[in-house]
Amino acid sequence: MNMSKEEIKDEINKVLDEFSDKALEELLTFLKQLGSKDSAALKNSNDLQKILSEDHQLLEKLAK
Repeated sequence: MNMSKEEIKDEINKVLDEFSDKALEELLTFLKQLGSKDSAALKNSNDLQKILSEDHQLLEKLAK
């Protein structure tokens, strides 16, 4: 199932609604750092998947 960009954003927002304020701040910092690594590389979904899988533990910690 391929979701549209808007559908993906809606799903992300549903998940983010469950995060604490502190976790949201940490996630925002993480995403900004991720974006500054190499924005061209992030456009490749394989590169993004690799980065996210490497930081999976961090994302799980933020979700708690």
